[in-house]
Amino acid sequence: MSEVVYEETATMIAAGELQSFVPFGREHCRNHPNAFNLQLRELQPASELWSSDGAAGLVGSLQEVSLQERERECWQLRKGCMRVREEDVEFEEELYTAGTVVVWSQGSRTQASNVYKAFTVDSPVQQALWCNFAVPKNKKEGTEEVEQTVCIVQSSCVNVHTVTGKDFISPLPFQVSNVWATKFGLLLERKNAATDAQLGAPGEPLPTVFSMLHPVDEIAPVVCKPTGLFEGSRVQYASDANMKIVFSCCQPSVVVSYDTVQGIHSVWALRKVTPDERSTVLRCTADPVGTPLGLMASGFLTSHLRNISRLDSPGGSGATGSPLHYSALHSHQSRVITSSPGLHSRVHSPSISNMAALSRAHSPGMAAPSFSGASRFNTSFHSPSPRGHHGLLSSPNSTVNETVLVPEMEPIVPDLCMEQLWSETVTAGCHREMSSQASKVFLTSDLCENRYLCFLVESHQQLRCVKFIESNDTSQLIFTSVTTIPAKDAEPLQVSKVFVHGLLSPPFSLTNHLPHLSTPMDSVSTPANAGSRHLQRLDEAAMPSPVSELRGPNIKHHEASFLEDYTFQQTTPYIHALRDPVCNRVTLELSSGSMMRISIPEIATSDFVTLLTLPFNLTNLINPIKNGSYVIIQVLVKWYNIYNAPGGPSAHAEWNLFVTCFMTLMGYNTERLTWTRNLHFEVPLSPVIAAKKARPSDGGSDEDWDYLLGSHYHHQMNSQPVCGPVDSSGSNNTVITDTDGLSSLDSSAPLFPHIPSLFYVLHLLYQELQLDELQRARASLLVCLLQQLARDLQLEEYMDLYWRDYPSLISGFNESCLIDQGKTHMIRPSFLRADPPCVLSWLSSCLRGEEILPFPYLPGICQRTRLLVLSYALYITEDENATSTDVSKYLAKLSAGVPHVWSVCNFYLLEAASKLGHGYFDLGFTLKDLESVPFGVALPIREAIYHCREQPCSDWSEEVCLLIGRQDLTKQAHKMTLGKSLSLEPPATTEADEEEDGMSDIIQEVTGLIWSQDLRVQEVRRLLQSSRPVRVSVVQLPEVSDHEYIEEKENKLLQLCQRTMALPVGRGLFTLFSYHPVPTEPLPVPKLNLTGRAPPRNTMVDLNSGNIDVPPNMTSWPSFHNGVAAGLKIAPASQVDSAWIAYNKPKSPELANEYAGFLMALGLNGHLTKLATLNIHDYLTKGHEMTSIGLLLGVSSAKLGTMDMSITRLLSIHIPALLPPTSTELDVPHNVQVAAVIGIGLVYQGTGHRHNAEVLLSEIGRPPGPEMEYCTDRESYSLAAGLALGMVCLGHGSNLIGMTDLNVPEQLYQYMVGGHRRAQAGANRERHKSPSYQIKEGDTINVDVTCPGATLALAMIYLKTNNRSIADWLKPPDTWFLLDFIKPEFLLLRTLARCIIMWDEILPNTEWVKSNIPQIMRGTFDPSEDINMETMAQAQDYITAGACMALGLRFAGSANSDAFDCLYEFARNFMKIMSFAGTAAVTGYYNLQTGLSMILLAMSMVMAGTGNLKVLQLCRFFHKRTGGEMNYGFHMAHHMALGLLFLGGGRYTLSTSNSAIAALLCALYPHFPAHSTDNRYHLQALRHLAVLAAEPRLLVPVDVDSLKPCYALIEVTYKETKWYDETTVQLMAPTMLPELHLLKRVKVKGPRYWELSVDLSKETQHLKSILSRDGVLYVKLRAGQLPYKDDPQGWKSLLASAVNHRNSGVRAFKPEAISTFTSEPALVSFAEFFCKTSEGMKHDTLVLFSAMLYECVTQEFPEMLPTYIAIEQAVSALRRGDLLQTFPLWQMRLVVELWDSRVLRGPAYSDDALLTSEFLPVMKNMVDVALDSWLKGERDDDVELCLLLKVSQVKFSQLSQTCRKLLVSF
Repeated sequence: MSEVVYEETATMIAAGELQSFVPFGREHCRNHPNAFNLQLRELQPASELWSSDGAAGLVGSLQEVSLQERERECWQLRKGCMRVREEDVEFEEELYTAGTVVVWSQGSRTQASNVYKAFTVDSPVQQALWCNFAVPKNKKEGTEEVEQTVCIVQSSCVNVHTVTGKDFISPLPFQVSNVWATKFGLLLERKNAATDAQLGAPGEPLPTVFSMLHPVDEIAPVVCKPTGLFEGSRVQYASDANMKIVFSCCQPSVVVSYDTVQGIHSVWALRKVTPDERSTVLRCTADPVGTPLGLMASGFLTSHLRNISRLDSPGGSGATGSPLHYSALHSHQSRVITSSPGLHSRVHSPSISNMAALSRAHSPGMAAPSFSGASRFNTSFHSPSPRGHHGLLSSPNSTVNETVLVPEMEPIVPDLCMEQLWSETVTAGCHREMSSQASKVFLTSDLCENRYLCFLVESHQQLRCVKFIESNDTSQLIFTSVTTIPAKDAEPLQVSKVFVHGLLSPPFSLTNHLPHLSTPMDSVSTPANAGSRHLQRLDEAAMPSPVSELRGPNIKHHEASFLEDYTFQQTTPYIHALRDPVCNRVTLELSSGSMMRISIPEIATSDFVTLLTLPFNLTNLINPIKNGSYVIIQVLVKWYNIYNAPGGPSAHAEWNLFVTCFMTLMGYNTERLTWTRNLHFEVPLSPVIAAKKARPSDGGSDEDWDYLLGSHYHHQMNSQPVCGPVDSSGSNNTVITDTDGLSSLDSSAPLFPHIPSLFYVLHLLYQELQLDELQRARASLLVCLLQQLARDLQLEEYMDLYWRDYPSLISGFNESCLIDQGKTHMIRPSFLRADPPCVLSWLSSCLRGEEILPFPYLPGICQRTRLLVLSYALYITEDENATSTDVSKYLAKLSAGVPHVWSVCNFYLLEAASKLGHGYFDLGFTLKDLESVPFGVALPIREAIYHCREQPCSDWSEEVCLLIGRQDLTKQAHKMTLGKSLSLEPPATTEADEEEDGMSDIIQEVTGLIWSQDLRVQEVRRLLQSSRPVRVSVVQLPEVSDHEYIEEKENKLLQLCQRTMALPVGRGLFTLFSYHPVPTEPLPVPKLNLTGRAPPRNTMVDLNSGNIDVPPNMTSWPSFHNGVAAGLKIAPASQVDSAWIAYNKPKSPELANEYAGFLMALGLNGHLTKLATLNIHDYLTKGHEMTSIGLLLGVSSAKLGTMDMSITRLLSIHIPALLPPTSTELDVPHNVQVAAVIGIGLVYQGTGHRHNAEVLLSEIGRPPGPEMEYCTDRESYSLAAGLALGMVCLGHGSNLIGMTDLNVPEQLYQYMVGGHRRAQAGANRERHKSPSYQIKEGDTINVDVTCPGATLALAMIYLKTNNRSIADWLKPPDTWFLLDFIKPEFLLLRTLARCIIMWDEILPNTEWVKSNIPQIMRGTFDPSEDINMETMAQAQDYITAGACMALGLRFAGSANSDAFDCLYEFARNFMKIMSFAGTAAVTGYYNLQTGLSMILLAMSMVMAGTGNLKVLQLCRFFHKRTGGEMNYGFHMAHHMALGLLFLGGGRYTLSTSNSAIAALLCALYPHFPAHSTDNRYHLQALRHLAVLAAEPRLLVPVDVDSLKPCYALIEVTYKETKWYDETTVQLMAPTMLPELHLLKRVKVKGPRYWELSVDLSKETQHLKSILSRDGVLYVKLRAGQLPYKDDPQGWKSLLASAVNHRNSGVRAFKPEAISTFTSEPALVSFAEFFCKTSEGMKHDTLVLFSAMLYECVTQEFPEMLPTYIAIEQAVSALRRGDLLQTFPLWQMRLVVELWDSRVLRGPAYSDDALLTSEFLPVMKNMVDVALDSWLKGERDDDVELCLLLKVSQVKFSQLSQTCRKLLVSF
């Protein structure tokens, strides 16, 4: 009997999923337009059909069939993989070629194929293949990125199409016979190598192999380095015409070649060429013949390769090609070369009848081997000649007469080198005749990770397997042994995910169909005659393995075994080839020409049995044995064959089958053991029966009956008492009729010597299963096997352990078998200790703080054991190094120097680490895994997670945040903006006009939270809208005629239009960065409506009626501002490209000004950098003044401070001073010059660039002239030069390096106070020789022109430097006489300049403001003095305004209440003065209004983005005043103030950085235009530069569950400064944060939301990135809390915390009220179903469940609910006495021990515990009572059990006092 068991009775396996196979591309090509459209395609060489995007990997083969045009078709398949919703989806990819069409399709078993891309080319495709090219990504770092491509080879060129959509066409300098994909790019083999002799110079063979590393690179020859006895390893070009490449592979990078003369195969490593090899090959030696290819030949080569582009495509249509032409250099004359006609290209379809006559020459394409995880492909060409030109298409070559003159040029440098690694030996006896070329080559690996290079030699019908290993540094491959396996065809398959890749090395062999047994091949039967004598036997004794060390499922896949139920005649089509392997699927080619696709079964379907197949591998690792891999593979073969026998067992019987097989292999007779025999009642499982079952059902025979009657199964059925059913635990006590007594084990069984090792491995696996709730049921199956082995090995301690774990199960087992240890050498490994390792005891000891030994674990199998042991070591023992240096303290890894299979079963990838108390907590789990950890084991880990959740770091990775249950932090890592994350739609308003006001994109969810009490945002929209007609209400007096009345109305409208035209500047600031444009739609620009409606009839009032004079060009600048306002809406993060910018260009010329503004806005938000240089040039050449201004300011803003040279050139053209003196004078409009000068300032901001500073300094005082030039609007140019100079030297102060000779401050002081003009220096001296014909200034400086620019330049150069000497220059004069000489306006500028230089002295109070007024104005006046009251009043007001302006800049964006109160007071004072006619007349209305406007702007700067109501009221007050002196400029100032107040819809505020202050000085220059075309003193376009000072500082909490903005309490801690100590303030977010450099920490405060702290002392980048993405800060509501919106005062949640402290809390808790505590759906559902009275619910259970729920909700750990329920279930099962296993009690014990350890360490620790209520002591008490009652003998049968289960060392009574103190919450 036992003899039969070990013999391999049958190796037939059942394959699944038989499908007929037709390449998808064939179907697609039938419907493809193909050649008919080629005429249309002459202009575009390759057209594509784009489908979806995909990924890549590899495998394949080519074949031909006869289509209507007899086109050759071929295809290859490979494995593809892509991420779909967190999962990897695998599919097959097919690359199909026929004629001129290439189709790349994708499809899987679950999804139909679809075309991914299709290509059509001009000439027939010779070859199509996938190839990856490496593109350098970062030259400094040397990193490369891989570009995935499809290469289509035609006769004259290679088309390369990348997945990302790039197309390349590389012309071929010679005819190519084959192209191979490699790690580095393409390898090309030159055709017609045989005819080289007549071409090249004598003795110089030409290279045959070339490389192309990228489609744009040159094709370079490949160098080879052969290893030979005679020539040494000499480096030379690969020029052997007899060498044909048959295979290439990326990983490892190897090439296999075949020598057609010697008939041997060689393997070469392909690598980059070294500099030495390169120089060796290129060196010019004295004797050109010395090197295989001298310089001369490389000269020919080079010239030809380089000139190929100049030659026409060889031949007319591109269907013909010419060989590589050379001309001998030494003959110095051209030669006519004729090429011989090539092979005829029409290859006929082979006849189907006689396949044997067809010797096929395959030419495999690129292959990435199976073991690398990369995909692979083998292409195989069919062609009638064994060694022809691989059946590649080459039409007859025409005779080509060409003359190639070769100039002297440098040779082409080789890129790659082929180094020979191995070649076949010729002397082997079996190779009597020469081998033919290998038709297939592939790489594969076996179970023991041996790797093989296999090639199929068809002439010998054998598969040769060359074993190779990588050297330690993986740089070299070492080839060891060669084995041959008889095979007709072979393909590599990957059968099970468990195996490192694939079945073994001939994973798939196909035996030849021959009738005689005398041939070397095995005979193969047809199913009609499938007696077992015909089935191939793998007699394990006689034929250990075709590959000696490689004993694997060497499955011979028998022909037609999948059709076993049919009867065949001998004429049946049979399988003649295999092709296209992908994973475990392969295509069978039948002799009839049809194809079938089958899949090979997995090693096991259940995860459990799959897991159990691992110990075989690992047993070998821990106990290296002689022939170890042999035994292991023998076992797996055995299992594979039994399991996959045709018609084999169903999945549920898999375990039983495995046990039987396993025990049989150990030598047990499974028929004699009762429990294994009982397994057979499900299905006959003995291998003998399985083999019988494998027999095809071709009709019964008498033998079958005899067999059945003689089986043990029959005897057992007879001896079984009919009435006594077999009890489920297997404890039937039937008397065994065998007379042998104890049955002994067969010591010759293959696994017999290793029983102890296997037992120990299985025991550790059992311990692993104990730690997984989902697998624990399987542990009870495994324990049956373990107890049998332990009993037979006489390991009493182990028996005891299993008995304690499963008392009710194991009590039924009492049979043992005799192991005769004398007879054989049974190996008892050293690690098999007498006391069994038990992981639960280890964890328990750890909790009790006892001494612990390292726990044994197996790498790859005991992953969970390892993680939990290390987690306990970290958290409980607080050993920080537990996961790094001290692993060996806690874990004993079982191994014996054999490489570990680490990656076999790597379940858990995540590692989270956080500081806990004194230790780090390192955990390899996801939350999902944690749910399957038993509750007692998981409790400490849950506790650790809970503490992490309380105080996480802001910089933890996304995975860690997910693990600790902080979805808010996880979401934060996704970098979403508010619009994207909330998917908010702007609300559709009722009125159509409202849509067009350009302000509908403000996110109202946020503004509604910031200003929830009123409608101020709607009010701002009303004030700033310019798209609707204004209301013109004029009362017609009786004496006014109708005509006069109409004029009156139009004059009134003209006044109102001054306001309307000023609105866009404010609107641009209000809607700043609030819109993400749609790339397919133009930007909506609101109209600037200058009409009115007159009540009561609502009649139209228009300015164009001709009744009144309207200034010309009145609307040109307002239109510009309107364009800027529209463009500023675009957020910097939007998708904007050059095409979209051009797409927005308006058709009508009247909108050109608007477009000019739009361009400037795009510069301000950084998008103009994407505009192509060509377009910029295009816009500037139009000569449109506004467009030039907008564009120059835009590109300069976009390149702020970059010193960009191209922009500098662009600006210099517009500034005569920056051009060489002799250059042509360009007629540049004055305003464009001003814009260009400011542009220089922006581009060179803060750089201190010497040349520009010098030019700008002289430009401030540029004299008028020559002749008629530069006479108008000189003030704005001088101001611009001053501002630009200030920006270039911004904040440099006295540290202006290399500028001391320019005397910048002195020169500026002179410009400010006047004096004698200095001689004009520098290049522009000549220009100013001829005087101006308009203005006579003499040789003194005109201070009225130069003073403002010089003052502000000084202010900006010395900004924040607190340089008192410079500041004193700017003091106002302290005598009345001198005061009369200074314009009051200049006093404002000087005061402003002085204050911002003395930055740190600015204080937010009225005293400081007044301190700037000179002493003479503050004291009492002597009446005798003649004081000009007007001078005094004006000076006082302007100085006050200047100081207020400085105050505004100092506290910009800070919302400082002191500063605001101070400014508000001055504003009120000014308004009071204005309201009294007398005082207003003294100062002048204009001066008062100017001062008031500046104070209003200063207030807006301080309160920027806050929407302060008082400032809004002031703005609205001024908005309504339209008459009198309220001109365009004042309206602009007031509406700018309104825009700043609501900057970016409340999301932005102002910064006080140097750059921001400079921008604000440009934008808020205190001289506003008098009318809409006024640019005399200041260019209007500069008003928009205020945007450069804006920064996002609004923090918007967004609830991570509802994704809606919400309120949250924020705690902001300021750093200590010299003005105040470290201060903490609480703000209710959404709120504007202070400037980040002032902050130390920002924290989300409890109690409603989980706390989150961002520490800014380390780095501010994290918070900056949050703020730049609309300030979205995700927050998570704590359980039992409600958002502030639903519960502003916290009273609803207070209920929860109030009942917390009363004993009646639980009783007061109504499950219905759960929704007020938590919004978590799981808890709400639990309350619904388990806490409400229903029929089946007992009252006690209900109360208990309600209490549990209450506890979880109020204590904020809802995830503890399952733990509570599990504890309750365990205790109630114990009390009922129906506990079948002790596992739940173990868990209870761990829980109690954790609690004890907390209490014993003192009250401080016990507060940390998750189970802090009365619940645990009560439960523990119940357990004690139950066990005590058993001990007293009330249940005698369970005395042993209760002795075992004394749950804790510390009695509850000892703890009760401590507990009572701790449980104060109840």
